[in-house]
Amino acid sequence: MGSTSAEHHDAESSEGVGRRDLIKRSAALGLISVPTMSFLSACASGGGDGDNDNNSNEGKTSKSNPFGAEKGGKLDVVIFKGGYGDDYAKAWESDFQKKAGITSTHTGTQEITGKLQPRFNAGNPPDIVDDSGAQQIKIDVLYKNGQLLDLAPVLDAPSVDDPSKKVRDMIIPGTLDAGMQEGKIVALNYIYTVWGLWYSGKLFKEKGWEEPKTWADFLTVCQDAKKQGIGGLAHQGKYPYYINVAIMDLIAKTGGLDAMKAIDNLDPKAFVGSDAAQAGVEAIYEVVEKGLLMPGTNGLTHTESQTRWNQYKAAFITCGSWLENEQLKQTPADFDMKFMPMPLLPDSKLPFEAIRAGSGEPFIIPAKAKNLPGAKEFMRRMLSKEWSTLFAKEANSLTILKDGVDPGVKLRPGTQSTVEASKAAGDNTFRYLYPEWYSEMDVAIQNASNELMAKRIQPKEWLKRAQAAVDKAAKDPASKKNHRD
Repeated sequence: MGSTSAEHHDAESSEGVGRRDLIKRSAALGLISVPTMSFLSACASGGGDGDNDNNSNEGKTSKSNPFGAEKGGKLDVVIFKGGYGDDYAKAWESDFQKKAGITSTHTGTQEITGKLQPRFNAGNPPDIVDDSGAQQIKIDVLYKNGQLLDLAPVLDAPSVDDPSKKVRDMIIPGTLDAGMQEGKIVALNYIYTVWGLWYSGKLFKEKGWEEPKTWADFLTVCQDAKKQGIGGLAHQGKYPYYINVAIMDLIAKTGGLDAMKAIDNLDPKAFVGSDAAQAGVEAIYEVVEKGLLMPGTNGLTHTESQTRWNQYKAAFITCGSWLENEQLKQTPADFDMKFMPMPLLPDSKLPFEAIRAGSGEPFIIPAKAKNLPGAKEFMRRMLSKEWSTLFAKEANSLTILKDGVDPGVKLRPGTQSTVEASKAAGDNTFRYLYPEWYSEMDVAIQNASNELMAKRIQPKEWLKRAQAAVDKAAKDPASKKNHRD
């Protein structure tokens, strides 16, 4: 989730992405895309200390082959086939075979836990995995079981594009944080993602609605929509991760970075006793109480809700920037998809332009991978301009690589609007880390939000449940090893 842990987009299969009717990409921003999602708790077992190196496939090392990946070797690649499809990975694998002489076994699937948990348990994992979607195996769980490789050697290796620099020096600052457990980077969140609200530029133009900058203006648009038989806010009810995008954005923007860090740092007043948390959850509950949700949205999956929104049955929907790609087949050609930051509650500490932004889609190398040199080299090449551009062409999204996409690649309207929003935000970005650090707490807060949206609990009870989840995570001695300053 975001991520996403996140997500996140436990997306439907999309058979590649196509390159048609794309809109001009703006200059130097290497931004955008899909979070990881964590919904299911997965249990893992098995050994490994996370630092074992498997040298059975290691050949001679050189500046252009720092890990000694051997020609004639094989790589077992598993990709979450969600909103981004898996054509981008097939393009990478083809290039890897051509240039490094290493062939791949490719698996594209949404059933990450189902297909991979038995393999991890048996000590026979793949070599590289895009561990994402609704059935992601939780990164914190894999890490605690010693099943993930520390990625420092990859990040400290020479960059493909400029061997005088390390790979980590070519990455957008702050984007590695989401893959950190206890100070080690054990997952590479590859796609730059923003989260917030989305609307149709066409619908807004037809109705004469302006993009709302305040929560009061947001409610006014929702009320006008309702009068015209259109839902105000849609959300992906069966997966409350998505409504938490709105709740958590409102908390961070109202209370500032301190309110966000209090949650990540498991503060005893993260929720109960936090004015920002109370304001954020009450604002969302007002939408429910006033009947401004799209009818039926609480019972829908992500794609069902998003498709109704594409049919102009709601003014707004909450999501991350994988939305456009996930909905390619359902989006009318003239829909004019737009991203916007969460509107502001009174006395907010962050400006309207502030957005939740960071990296999603965690790629991991299992500690017991059979071809560790090949897996490390594959990941090093993922962070080259050539492979970053291949990704953008196939998946209409940008990566964590600085200026990582050839300027000739054009992006679709929604993705283009996220690039512009990222530019407008500048340094006013924020990103929660609790979904990656404490997946059980994340799920508990999602469950509380599910009850809230169905009016089975009130905001006060939501705050109590969210705080109980924080307090439970804080009791785990391991939690002392994660901290945000």
